[in-house]
Amino acid sequence: MPDDALGLAMLDRFRGCLRAPCVYRDGAEVGDANNYEHYLVPSEEWPESKWEFLDSLRTPVLDVGCGAGQHALAVQERGDVVAFDVSPNAVRTARERGVEIAFVGDMFDPAVESGRFETILAIGTQIGLAGSLDGLADLLASFDELTTSTGELVVDSYDPNRIDPEQFFGYRPDSRPGLARRQFHVEYGDLRGPDLDFLLVSPERLREVAADAGLDVADVTYSNPESSYYRARLR
Repeated sequence: MPDDALGLAMLDRFRGCLRAPCVYRDGAEVGDANNYEHYLVPSEEWPESKWEFLDSLRTPVLDVGCGAGQHALAVQERGDVVAFDVSPNAVRTARERGVEIAFVGDMFDPAVESGRFETILAIGTQIGLAGSLDGLADLLASFDELTTSTGELVVDSYDPNRIDPEQFFGYRPDSRPGLARRQFHVEYGDLRGPDLDFLLVSPERLREVAADAGLDVADVTYSNPESSYYRARLR
């Protein structure tokens, strides 16, 4: 049974009692999991662009894979947010930070009411865990069932066409255009998280998959002109 390594590292870092480095491991390769930078930077240190993005999300919001709850905390100041994560310790962290509604749940079988949300927020590249293009289409369609008639999905990925394989941790090539994979697991002290296998899709391939799910990609935004990381809004 895999350990909740990443979630416990979040909780310990938030409580100020980090016990060991939290790292990504891919075979003999080790990389910093950037636990604090990804999940725990205080909102007063965020760039203006992050606030603009979060302010653009219409409520109620379903925060899928909420981690330590940074997005939920910001959005709940102005509207309803329901947050969940597969990691029990991530959810504990989110609750201790002040997220009002946070529970342990699986994005492939979310225990939430259909047709309720204006925004499904799935930021953290977790949609790649669908594993295949068909699986991704099914996941997006299941998210869409949770939205209102005017709702949208906000998701993210890495564009394989922009990735430098030598610099991208856990990279695996794919012979198909616009696709790649990323594989690693998280270690925290003697704890070992589950093996993660992400499908990475270019915006063009995401548009094809979204169409199969009855959705349009309305907007694609890269974090900067040279970055492979992007967010997309689907409606």
